[in-house]
Amino acid sequence: MGLVVVAAAGAGWAVYAKLDSNITADEAAAAELARYEKERPTSLVHGAQNVLLIGSDSRAGSGNRRYGRDSGTERSDTTILLHLSAERRSATAVSIPRDLMVDVPGCRRADGRRSEPMFAMFNYAFQVGGSACTIRTVERLTDIRIDHHMVVDFHGFKEMIDALEGVEICLTGPINDKAAKLRLPAGKVTLDGEQALGYVRARKSLGDGSDTERMHRQQRFLAALVNKVQSNDVLLNPVRLYPVLDAATSSLTTDPALANLRGLYDLVRGVRDIPTERVQFLTVPRESYIHNANRDQLVEPEAERLFDRLRTDTPVEVVDSPEMHHGSEGPPSGTKRLVEAADPTPPPPTFRGNTAAENPCR
Repeated sequence: MGLVVVAAAGAGWAVYAKLDSNITADEAAAAELARYEKERPTSLVHGAQNVLLIGSDSRAGSGNRRYGRDSGTERSDTTILLHLSAERRSATAVSIPRDLMVDVPGCRRADGRRSEPMFAMFNYAFQVGGSACTIRTVERLTDIRIDHHMVVDFHGFKEMIDALEGVEICLTGPINDKAAKLRLPAGKVTLDGEQALGYVRARKSLGDGSDTERMHRQQRFLAALVNKVQSNDVLLNPVRLYPVLDAATSSLTTDPALANLRGLYDLVRGVRDIPTERVQFLTVPRESYIHNANRDQLVEPEAERLFDRLRTDTPVEVVDSPEMHHGSEGPPSGTKRLVEAADPTPPPPTFRGNTAAENPCR
């Protein structure tokens, strides 16, 4: 019996050590952010967390080369600001368009040189200065302190979806996109890693071909992913959970505080109990850039209203209504909201988006 206990303990430690060593710590970003600590925003609400999720379009590495030539530069294919409320009663994921015109500060390049400050597309920040430059750009744009960040590339995304044995979505019509190498029938479909990557990256053949439409599709997919991960057959099944953890930790580059299992566990232990109807996805209020219709700019004051509520950890409401204006006060026409007549508290601003509870397959 003693030998069995020792063997089990040894196996458990080996698994822990492997998963712990999988995660890559972004030490360079930490050093760069420390250099500019005095100019960074201050956290206003104790316990609230803001995590920047960055999807890199790097073609480096054997798993990514099939998606194009490795030009030696990386861009942020997808960037999401995830706000976790202080008491972990809600999670709000805000997509930031890669074509959004923003002020990018001077940043340290990979070769050690410094770039000049520039008014450019948002994804230029990651291209010129990696995650640290992206974080500084987001903080200047929103005045929100970024507490943690995670970077994942194409190959890592695929591996995580495959480890989950796919994610189920529902399509209103068939998809045949040669550029994304994606061919799917209409109806209920379970996407493997390769198909999921094509689905969230496809642009020309789906919807109106805009990046805004693509972000909305990414948010729908992430909602389905949340439902899959929260299901008991994953979280409570060690046989299924280990490959998911192995794939996830192997594909992540994070700030040093998250680059270990304990750091990740401390972050997600409260998140797992958030009801799916309080896990929200939306895109920052945007419109076509006045000087170039192929670029974006913020819609004000709606964008600042959103950023202010995230800064102060104040509730945000989302409604899946294409007709509504981003950031409008109160619900749009046809949307139900129960408010006591005698309650003097005004309702929170409502933004177009969706929650993880909204499942088009039902």
